[in-house]
Amino acid sequence: MVWAFISLFTISAQDMATTSSSLRIGIVGYGHLGQYLVERILNDGAALGLTLAFVWNRNSDKLKGLVPDDLVLGDLLSFEDRRCDVIVEVCHPQIVKEFGLRFLSQSHFMVGSPSALSDPDLNQRLRQAAQQHGRTLYVPSGALWGGQDIQRMNDSGSLKALFIRMSKHPSCFRLTGDVLSDWTEGEGRRVLFRGSVAELCPLAPNNVNTMAAAAVAAGTLGFAGVQGEIVSDTALRDYHVVEVEVTGPDGFSVHTVRRNPARLGAVTGSATYNSFWNSLLVCKGHGGRVYLC
Repeated sequence: MVWAFISLFTISAQDMATTSSSLRIGIVGYGHLGQYLVERILNDGAALGLTLAFVWNRNSDKLKGLVPDDLVLGDLLSFEDRRCDVIVEVCHPQIVKEFGLRFLSQSHFMVGSPSALSDPDLNQRLRQAAQQHGRTLYVPSGALWGGQDIQRMNDSGSLKALFIRMSKHPSCFRLTGDVLSDWTEGEGRRVLFRGSVAELCPLAPNNVNTMAAAAVAAGTLGFAGVQGEIVSDTALRDYHVVEVEVTGPDGFSVHTVRRNPARLGAVTGSATYNSFWNSLLVCKGHGGRVYLC
């Protein structure tokens, strides 16, 4: 099913109010990315108009001694009590499925696991909730290069095809099933999957958020129309590679290659951390729509 971007709405009174004062940020998830965002808000947020409202993690013991006790949210169901302007999910697509609609009823929502949006029913319901409540569903670009250009091509009707290949060391993949259970050092390059991003997201929900962000940018193509490929390569011990091929009319094409430094075994490349931070700084009011940031 094809999902088009909801048309631009005027900034609501609530949006204008939040842009003129400190934004209260809730962080859902305390893995490496969540830890990075929490630290940046605590250290740099005041100067940038950001205040940490809460931090939630499935295992709250992980927060002890690292996050001030008054900022730890023990039960995610009680997030409303913290009165957030923006809630940031950086843990797992299941949280988007279980809480996305609730989050949007109370605040803007930055979905760090946009692979969840490959579920067409959830995608539609989240978009409707954003419009209904005048909130923004923010989708961070992450490791995607040229996302705004892809979106502009889509909006002008000139985007014809989009293909993304993500290549990583096998230790960096978190796949469902046993697709990569038999890898060995020195085996080289192995194509794990090639097909639509809609099919790929359930296979690698934690690894293909860059592809999911691209599918959001390519609104008319959607998750079913954007093609993706994931490649295991034992030679990639220091970085991840993201290749994007964009096709337009009359032979127009763009091919970009991004090498994202990454530790061995890391799901997220190091440059993506700062990309998420920059995306968060954009979350200051685009109510009633989906917004690639």
